[in-house]
Formats: sequence, structure tokens, C-alpha cells
Amino acid sequence: MGKRGPAAKPTALRILHGDRPDRINTNEPAPPEQEITCPDWASDAARAIWERLAPGLAARGVLTAWDTDAFLVLCEALARYRAATQLVNGSALLVQGGSGLMKNPALVVQADAERTFLQFAARFGLTPADRQAIKVEVGHDHLGHGPDRLLS
Repeated sequence: MGKRGPAAKPTALRILHGDRPDRINTNEPAPPEQEITCPDWASDAARAIWERLAPGLAARGVLTAWDTDAFLVLCEALARYRAATQLVNGSALLVQGGSGLMKNPALVVQADAERTFLQFAARFGLTPADRQAIKVEVGHDHLGHGPDRLLS
């Protein structure tokens, strides 16, 4: 099944962009304010990525307690990408297979991990193109939850 049009704009962006009030969900559920921790099933490599990226995202309200599993998928994908890249860098693009030369299987793992990372990175505004649509006021890291926090 293909895409059904552009992705829905988050409520926070609808408010910041001045969308019509009837298009803004003022009853959107808000995650509870609670400590955001890396799930215990994370690999060591993904945990290191989490520790590098999560604090900044959490401080800006982009990463919440409800987002931890999705964010861990991003971290695991980046960890797989790094591991596959190291394998490719340590060998050749073509390797000997059963019927001659074939594409290095690490390239497939690398490409799959890259696609997963970029898909999830977009959800957290981790690429320049995705960040350009997000506006955050510096110094307002501890605003309340819900769409009303954006109107004050």
C-alpha cells in the first residue's frame, strides 16, 4: 500500500504556523512528564548513541516518555549502519561468492539501516531538512505539555 499524501503535520507545528483553529486538535493527548530512560534491551552501541542524542532532544521536548521505543529503533539503526560501514571499509564492495564475485552483503545491511535511520530521524527532526520546519524558543525547555504551551 502506497502513501496517502503528505504526512500529517504535528499539532505543535500547526499552532506555530498559524493554521486555522478548526484544524488544531486542542485535545491531543500529552505524554506524562517523567524521566526519559533508554530501554534496558538496547545494545551497547545503540545506548552510546542514545546517550549522545537523547539529552538534547528531551530538553527541547522532541523526545518524550512515549517516544522511547521509536527513538531506540533510530539508535539501533544507526548502530547497525556503523557496524556495516566498518565491515565494508575493512573489505571490498565485491566479495567472492558461490558463483563468483557478488555485492558485499554488508552493503545491503548498511543500506537497510540507513533507510530506517533516515525515516526515524525525520520524526525527531534530526536532519537539516526536517529541522527547518520546526521552531523552538531557546530558553523555554521546561514548558508545559499540550498545545496551549505554544500559545504563551
